[in-house]
Amino acid sequence: MPLHLGPTFAEALAAADRPLAGMWVCSGSPLVAEICAGAGLDWLLIDAEHSPNGLESILAQLQAVHGYPVHTLVRPPVNDAVLIKQYLDLGAQNLLIPMVHSVADAEAAVAATRYPPEGIRGVGSALARAARWNRVPDYLAAAASTVSLTVQIESTAAVEAVADILAVDGVDAIFVGPSDLAASMGLLGQQEHPDVRAAVEQCLAAAARAGKPAGVNAFTPSVARHYLDGGARFILVGADVALLARGSEALAATFVPAADGGTPRSY
Repeated sequence: MPLHLGPTFAEALAAADRPLAGMWVCSGSPLVAEICAGAGLDWLLIDAEHSPNGLESILAQLQAVHGYPVHTLVRPPVNDAVLIKQYLDLGAQNLLIPMVHSVADAEAAVAATRYPPEGIRGVGSALARAARWNRVPDYLAAAASTVSLTVQIESTAAVEAVADILAVDGVDAIFVGPSDLAASMGLLGQQEHPDVRAAVEQCLAAAARAGKPAGVNAFTPSVARHYLDGGARFILVGADVALLARGSEALAATFVPAADGGTPRSY
């Protein structure tokens, strides 16, 4: 029986009647990824930019979450055609490309996801999980329709160019990263600074005008609600490693007395 790949994240966003909420998966553990996949969230982001993930662990996590009613994005460490080719061949249908600062960066990302003549993706479908080893009918001809590309806006240069980046054919959505954006604005560690929030809002408005969805990273519930009210169509509201860190600290604060009688400090 012929196999068919599921809908992309771009298709899910287009069909959704509400914003989609997700979380980071940064531990590198397939078990943790599967736990997160069954939590009831709309989407997961498996991260390889700031997390200990290589090709093998990404593959294991994609396999672990497969079959759960959740959309999975994968973020490579860099906008690189070779890495993007490998991630796609692993079966990652939805990519989030970091540090896209310009139209040229966005066009390079699009080209890396497309076979020639539209792009530069290397052809290896017979060897790849993406095509289920050529069990997906006409994969080469239909491959572009099975891939969703979101580019990350996380610098002042990207904010200035956001309208032009949104206009690049093949960019399905943008995702704003307030932490790196704040750093590029000279506000390191101040991702909730009014100037940073204004820049995020500028990007959300540009996306609305372009008719493309925009997302944002916001762990603080009030800030997340603010961006959702401002038009964000998808959002990341937590991370597996952060939940474990804060939860284990709470246990220590409850059950382990500090030497000086105060609250125990985490290492």
